[in-house]
Parts: sequence; C-alpha cells; structure tokens
Amino acid sequence: MEYYSKQISDLIGELSSLPGIGVKSAQRMAFHILHMPKDRAKSLAEAILSARENVQFCKECFTLTDREICPICASKKRNKKVIMVVEDTRDLVAYEKVGKYEGVYHVLNGTMNPMQGIGPNDIKIKELFERLSKEDVEEVIIATNSTTEGEATAMYITKLIKPSGIKVSRIASGVPVGGDLECIDEVTLLRALEGRQEL
Repeated sequence: MEYYSKQISDLIGELSSLPGIGVKSAQRMAFHILHMPKDRAKSLAEAILSARENVQFCKECFTLTDREICPICASKKRNKKVIMVVEDTRDLVAYEKVGKYEGVYHVLNGTMNPMQGIGPNDIKIKELFERLSKEDVEEVIIATNSTTEGEATAMYITKLIKPSGIKVSRIASGVPVGGDLECIDEVTLLRALEGRQEL
C-alpha cells in the first residue's frame, strides 16, 4: 500500500539510497525539504547540481576540488618533499584539522580489495609513482586506514617505493584497528602522525 504520493515516495527513495541514510531518516529529511521555503529548496538543489558538475580531481594529489589544482598543492608554504598517502578526501581533511602537518598529500580514492575486484590500477597508485619519478620527494607517509584493505594497500605501496631509496613511514598506532580516519579526534591523529615509523 502506498502511503505517500509518487513524488514524495521518489524523494524518500532517492534520499534513502545515500550511504548511512535509512528509510526513517530519509522520511524526516524529505519532509524537512518539503517544508523549506522554495528558495532554500532551490538553493539546495542548485548546490548539489553545481558540486556534481564542477568538482573534479586535483591534477596533482587527486583530492576533490573545484579548481584544477587544490589549495594545498597550490600553496607555496607546503613542504613538497613529504607526501602523505591517504585513502580519500575525508582522510585528508581529518589531518588538515590537526593543523600540524605541513607536507602535501596523495589521495588514492580507495584501497585495493581483490574480493571486490579492486586492484592497483583501479585506484591512484600509478599516479603516485608518476609523482615520485618527477618530484624531489624525501618521505612518503602512508596513512591508509587500519583495515585489512588499508594494510594490504600500504604494504603494496611500501614494497614498490623501498627500492627507490625514498623514506617510507606508516602512521603509528593510536589509530584503532578497523577505525576510519575521518571519525578520529585530532589529538589521536597528531600522535599517530608524530609517532610514525619508517617501514
């Protein structure tokens, strides 16, 4: 039995397809949107469309940005000799909130996961090695999550970088196993960064 009209049901369906949004949350959000002033609803829709059309990968680090080169890569204050490898843009933001890291990043946009058919060619590993061959890099900090996939990706990258003579380090413990970087507080992230060990 249909409880709502087609348009309301469609809105709830679209919202509930977002990660972490169940049907009840989607219903609350849908009714909130329906009660918004029309100009606010229009602004929300335009922001979604604009972001989808204009956000792209930074040509250097592959984070999400609305510019060709993101502000971090464009900054002359950043130490380009140190690259931190993270899984996604949310992890980059988590480290930026710490406010102590002065190097640049490389965003993999995923991890290797053979069970799901995701190999090294499906994430930005090749692009990392292209950067290392062109730039004068002294250290690569691997800051993938402490999941099975994150650890496997870290080991794969380490194995390939080691012969080049570039220092490779891994963020220290303090980041819980199975934890996502975006959910961890700044103090824990800072301790993990400062306690990193060479691999």
